[in-house]
Formats: sequence, structure tokens, C-alpha cells
Amino acid sequence: MGILRRLFGEGEERVAVQARQASRSWTDLITYFDRHVVHAGSHDLEIVGESNYQEALWRVVGGQNSERVRVDVLAVVATEPDNPYDPNAISVWIDGRKVGYFCREDAQAYRAGLIKLYEENRAHVALNGVVTGGGLREDGRLGFLGVWLYCTPADFDVEVVVPPAPWTLRGNIMTGLTEAILTDEADDSYDLSWLSSLPSDNVASIARLRDLLKDDPDPIDRHFMYCELEERLYKSREVFTSALDDYDQACSLHDMEMDGIRESLLAKFGVIPLLDTYRQMAVRQQKAKNWTEALRWSQRGLALYGEDVARPDAVEDLRKRVSAYSAKLAGPVARTTTSSVGRDTAPRAAIETLTCENCGTHWERAVTRGRKPRLCPACRV
Repeated sequence: MGILRRLFGEGEERVAVQARQASRSWTDLITYFDRHVVHAGSHDLEIVGESNYQEALWRVVGGQNSERVRVDVLAVVATEPDNPYDPNAISVWIDGRKVGYFCREDAQAYRAGLIKLYEENRAHVALNGVVTGGGLREDGRLGFLGVWLYCTPADFDVEVVVPPAPWTLRGNIMTGLTEAILTDEADDSYDLSWLSSLPSDNVASIARLRDLLKDDPDPIDRHFMYCELEERLYKSREVFTSALDDYDQACSLHDMEMDGIRESLLAKFGVIPLLDTYRQMAVRQQKAKNWTEALRWSQRGLALYGEDVARPDAVEDLRKRVSAYSAKLAGPVARTTTSSVGRDTAPRAAIETLTCENCGTHWERAVTRGRKPRLCPACRV
């Protein structure tokens, strides 16, 4: 039995699956999401991926126009267990139209609470929010629209790590892209209009991004181009065989420019937004059991964040990785017991210290034959 059927019932699962197909009309989703409970709050949630849903967003605000807009909205949020890129994905819907997603970290944090709220109320969760942006750029193109939602994290059993950002930095500065898009028109130092020119096809988009990176000199532009290129390459790993190698190369080229990019990000936002390249590359090297490289990427990310990080949880994650990878490189520690008076006794079972690959916790156990556990007792529960 599928998760949608377990949560929503067989009939609603059928409607959900049908409505998610591209050929279905958005009115199916209005019916599907009709039963909802609004959860108010003042904590900002940045929505990502809006650049892929600009047509839907313009419909939400009443159609395209040349003026900057700010429209209060009510958005329904829903899990997408069938999402091919992230099983924790949480999509955002306004007037039955998909307009974006929670970022990967927020989706992981909020998913369990979202399911719990649905089970308690037998109704979908809706959040207040705002669609803002637009206006005309100097080249005559329409500016991008972005989405923010407001919630009370405790409703979802989520502990707030970062306090709400001031109005000028709405979205808690996750990747910084939303803020950069919405202030693009007022800042002549960079131009993100290239986002609107990207093809929807990942392979074609990769080629376009590589061409853009040949000529664009602005550090902020280049940072987000690299971020987009990395994401598209990773999503294409099952489409062409060199995608992951190309992904690694893109991350390395990105890193080579990060010292200059860091200065521009800090000048723009006053803090360093999420630099997911370093966590992702550490994970890539961890899977390959290349502990030296995993350690290097983690340490490099920590150095770039420094004392200016917008998301302390990102630094904490890298610190745990540095500890875990350092322990891996040091190897298991074996020792024998001694008597109560300090004299060596006959060796008992040797003790080894292992490091959890999930949370970085160290624990001890008696040395035994066979494969060593990868997870600590707590993570194996």
C-alpha cells in the first residue's frame, strides 16, 4: 500500500496521482486540497524553485504586468514521496498551481510534522505567505516573482536554529538566491536575468550554463550559475554517464572562485548563505570512502563560513563531518584493561572506538570478527 493511500485514503490517493500528471488541469488540485487547516506564524520559510513556475505565479497575482507586485496568498503544502530527486520533498501550491518547494533541509525537518498534522486533522496544511517581485528590468524583461511562507516551526515539531531574519533578508538566507532575485533590479552589480533564459530540459540547460560561465565576470552571477549547473548535473546522473564526473569538476571550479565569491556574498547579504556544495561534496567523498577528500571539503566549507554564517546548523553539520572523517583517518583505537592498582593484567577483549557515519558520534565496543557497524546504536534503532 502506497504512502498516499495510507495517509489520505484510496480515493484521495487516486486524485492526487492524477492531478500530479502534467496533462491534468489545476482544478483537480483545488478540489483535492479543498480541506485544509491554516497554521499561522511569523517565522519565514524560503521557497525554492520558483524560477520553474513563473507562469503559474503570474496567474496567481492576476496576470503579467510591468509593475512590482506584492500579493498575500494562502498556500497548501504537501509531501511528495514519489519525487524522483528527494523522497522528503514538500511542494507548495497556490490556487491549485504548484509554485515551488521547501528547500531540501527544511523539507527534511518539516516532513514528519507535516504528516502528523494531516493525520491529526484529516486535512491538508495551509500557510499564509506572499508572492512578491516582478517589475521591468533594464533589458525590458519581467522580473522574477518569489514566494515566502510564514509558519510556527513548533507546530511541526521543528526547533528553530536561526531566528527570523529582518525584513530586508526575508527567507533566512538559505541559498541567497531568492533575495538576490528580488533585489536584482535595485542592484546594478549583477544581473540574474539569465535564469529566465534557461531551458527546462536539464541537458540543454547545462550547455547554456557552461556558455554563460565563459563570459560573465560577476561573482554573484557566477556563484548562482555554478549552483544551478551543479544541481542540473546531479539530476542528470542517470541520463548520461559523465554527469557525476562533470558534477565533481563543476564543484571544484566553483570552489576555486569561492574566496572572491565569499567577499561579494558577504557584501551583499552581510552573512554567508548556505553553501551546499561543500556538504554535498563531502557526502560524495564519504560514499567513496575517500576520507581525506571528505575531510578537505568539510574543512574548506568551515573556513568559508567563518564567523559570518547565516545558518549555524550548516556549520554544525560540517563540524560533525570533520570529527567523523578525522576519526576515520586515525583508524580504530584498541586498548587493554588494567588492574585497579594500575598494573597491567592479562589482556581482556580489545576495545575499539568507532565513528557513526550518520551523526559523527564515537562509541566503543569489543573488537570482534566480521564487518564493522557503520551506525552507532542510537542511529540503528
